[in-house]
Amino acid sequence: MHDVLIAVVLGIIQGLTEFLPVSSSGHLELAKFILGDDAVGEESMLMTVFLHFATALSTLVIFRKDIIDILSGLFSKTDNSHRKFSLYIILSMIPAVFVGLMFEDQIESLFSQNILLVACMLIVTGILLFLADRAKDTVKSVGVKEAVLVGFAQAVAILPGISRSGATIASSVLLGIDRTKAARFSFLMVVPLIFGKIAKDVLDGAFSQVNVNMAELICGFIAAFLTGLFACKLMIKLVQKSQLKYFSYYCFGVAIIAMTYYFLNGSN
Repeated sequence: MHDVLIAVVLGIIQGLTEFLPVSSSGHLELAKFILGDDAVGEESMLMTVFLHFATALSTLVIFRKDIIDILSGLFSKTDNSHRKFSLYIILSMIPAVFVGLMFEDQIESLFSQNILLVACMLIVTGILLFLADRAKDTVKSVGVKEAVLVGFAQAVAILPGISRSGATIASSVLLGIDRTKAARFSFLMVVPLIFGKIAKDVLDGAFSQVNVNMAELICGFIAAFLTGLFACKLMIKLVQKSQLKYFSYYCFGVAIIAMTYYFLNGSN
């Protein structure tokens, strides 16, 4: 029962922090450290991937009309706006796919409650959000250059503590992209990556030998999905109102607390 409750807490954290720009992976690692979850390596990664799958599904629900337009545009013979947007999504995925495939083992090793790394990367996230909050509002849309650069930001956000939504939205805004369009692009560009990651792991049998309680995964999944629905809608409104600086302050605060907790309690 205790493990199931931990899974629910992790699911709620994932659902909230996947869309709010404060690093879902970083908060999951901090929560595992504080809650005494000793799962590391593949077990830890499996829970992380499963919770990301839940928030990816919540994205599909929130942006279902946009996704239908993107899919129809992708297979359209005419060079319409939906087709261009779908191609930008594909283009933005390339850096993260390359990093994920080339450095898979190294990335997995980072998900072992590396609290100092998480704290340092949260500071980086906070700086990006603070700078983006001060950027001027524009009506610019995503183009080829912007898709590639935001894609690199997404690749860097594989590090626990770098917020994926924070890095991609902040980089988009700093590149001059309209805030609403930046949030939409950020949330949609990650969906294919998450589903692709899950498909690869299942086909490779990466988690076939991992002993994880299905009740934990299911409860965590439901918690992440439901909170993800709420957080996604909330984040869109907050980005439109230029309130990213408050999240930067939050990231700085959590980073300081994490460092303090780590040095007072020591590493496992």
